[in-house]
Amino acid sequence: MLNRLKNFLTTPAAPAAKESTGSAAEPRVDPYMLGLKDAALSGWFDQQNGELYRGFPVGPEDTVLDVGCGNGGNVHFCAMRGARIIVADIDAEKIEATRQRLEGSAARSVECLVTDSAPLPIPDASISRVVSTEVIEHVDDPRAFLAELVRVGQPGALYLLSAPHPSSEELQRGFAAADYFRKPNHVRVIGEQQFRDWVTEAGLEVVSHGQYGFYWSLWMLFFWEAGVGFENPDHPLLHNWTRTWDVLLDSPRGAAIKEALDQMVAKSQVIVARKP
Repeated sequence: MLNRLKNFLTTPAAPAAKESTGSAAEPRVDPYMLGLKDAALSGWFDQQNGELYRGFPVGPEDTVLDVGCGNGGNVHFCAMRGARIIVADIDAEKIEATRQRLEGSAARSVECLVTDSAPLPIPDASISRVVSTEVIEHVDDPRAFLAELVRVGQPGALYLLSAPHPSSEELQRGFAAADYFRKPNHVRVIGEQQFRDWVTEAGLEVVSHGQYGFYWSLWMLFFWEAGVGFENPDHPLLHNWTRTWDVLLDSPRGAAIKEALDQMVAKSQVIVARKP
């Protein structure tokens, strides 16, 4: 179940149909496209500066490894920058979906690995950019997982790592589906200091540690309450929430309000780190 939610959050959806909400014939807001807008305000997918995330530039000279790539949303950005791409995931269907997504892209090359990453079939010190988002909460041994990511990075390599923020995880507790906190889904809730300690103990230098995603935290909470399916999350709670957030972001102080709310309840915490 949780894998389907992750796919929904990371896979482009078709444009939303212009449907009436029952009152003023307002168009529905596509939750995925709104999520991209929200993420961009938090520093993701910066085309102008060539940064996948704030402080994580990607260029054609880079070799980018995405471990736990899902359906390839992050590496699609990197492929557009002309980088060499290596994707790794335990799920062969996700690897195939990513391969198809990157067909015809500007990537120098694309290599697809079906692996549990223990170990990664990649030489030591061969990667300049390592990405692993929303993965470490699933693995049995986080320290061993991070050690393997560090092994393959070159000196000076940048790392983009994220995990669910404990504020959002605690918000879901008691409302989420029964398997949300069970293997193979979220087997642990990772505190901010714990996440930072794991990264530094693995031998990396933390460059930045931020958080974002109030929008998705509330969306998920309302999703559980709505009782709808991932394939068609059609419910007034979800439609009204996305419309409210869309109006907020377009308001004069919308970005500032979003930032304040992200600091209270965040879907994700994000670390950018460097290998010495």
